[in-house]
Amino acid sequence: MLQLKPNCECCDRDLPANSEEAMICTFECTFCTRCANEKFQLVCPNCTGGLVVRPVRPASLLAKYPASTERFIRHHE
Repeated sequence: MLQLKPNCECCDRDLPANSEEAMICTFECTFCTRCANEKFQLVCPNCTGGLVVRPVRPASLLAKYPASTERFIRHHE
C-alpha cells in the first residue's frame, strides 16, 4: 500500500491524499508536479527512477488506510 506522503520532498508544498498534483517514483519519493517537471524532468533525484502521477486513494478507504502525516524534506539543488 502506498504511504501517501503529505508534502513535496523538495519545496514542502502540501499534497493531501486526494491531490492530483503529487508525483512518485517506485520508492514512493514524493514531489509536486512543478518540481517533478521543472526541476527534475520527471526523474527522481534520489533514485533516478521515473516520476509518475500518484494514484488518489478513494475517500471511502482513507479512514481504514489513512495517508501519512510525517513530512519529508530533502535538499535538492
